[in-house]
Amino acid sequence: MKKVFFLTVLFFLSIQFSFGEKIIFSANNMTGKAGDSNTTTRLSGNAYIKTETMEIQAESVELSGEDYRYIKATGNVVGKNTETNMEFTCEGLDYDRTTKIAELRGNVDLTDIDNDVKAKAQVIVYNQDTDIAILQIKVNLLQEDNVCTGSYAVYYKATQLLEISGNAQVKQKDDVFRAQFITLDMDTQDITLGGNVKGTVTESKSKDNPETSDNTEKTDTAENSDEETAEKSAGSEADVDASVESTAEEEKAPAVEYDKSEELEDLVDYSEEN
Repeated sequence: MKKVFFLTVLFFLSIQFSFGEKIIFSANNMTGKAGDSNTTTRLSGNAYIKTETMEIQAESVELSGEDYRYIKATGNVVGKNTETNMEFTCEGLDYDRTTKIAELRGNVDLTDIDNDVKAKAQVIVYNQDTDIAILQIKVNLLQEDNVCTGSYAVYYKATQLLEISGNAQVKQKDDVFRAQFITLDMDTQDITLGGNVKGTVTESKSKDNPETSDNTEKTDTAENSDEETAEKSAGSEADVDASVESTAEEEKAPAVEYDKSEELEDLVDYSEEN
């Protein structure tokens, strides 16, 4: 019985182009002509490619166009833009080395490391020169306490501005803002809402002394109780004073007595005379 052995060879090539940029790539298998600027080269199995500004790993990578202008990666794509410090994962990627525009497709995760911003969408188009990312379908972006969702969004990395539309919503802790169009300044946390605006804002207690509100209410209640007690006490004292004054007046008034003995004497005298 014959045994068949398969040998996997890792190709590692470095190509220098006439305009100065160098491309480094490696894979388990390669088809095409390396160094031929007008052919298509396919890398499969642990494919890796590095340009001056991009690093990409995937199951397969295809290089095409003049001077390998176009890079197409598919299958568990992981990459980083070393110039703008942006990391990403997705199912597929198309990158134009001339325009420096990358289109990421399928369960895309994009992370702006410098600003700690994490974005998810089904499609993200990122322009390296302008530092602008366009997010489409099931957009979800996280930044500090902000959770931003919608159908379409534009993220401006340089100015830290986010424009989101299509059932747009921004949630900041317990506060929720909804509108057809929302603009969020990530530096100042200012929000601009437009079209069918709705929101829910929850008042929170003081961070320094969360019991301040309760204590204030208790103090006010105690003060009100003291005032009521004082008023009742004052009223009782007034009633007592009135009672005392009435008694004193009765004591001062002269007593009137009826002397019956004088009346009897008068009757006796009258009887004797008659």
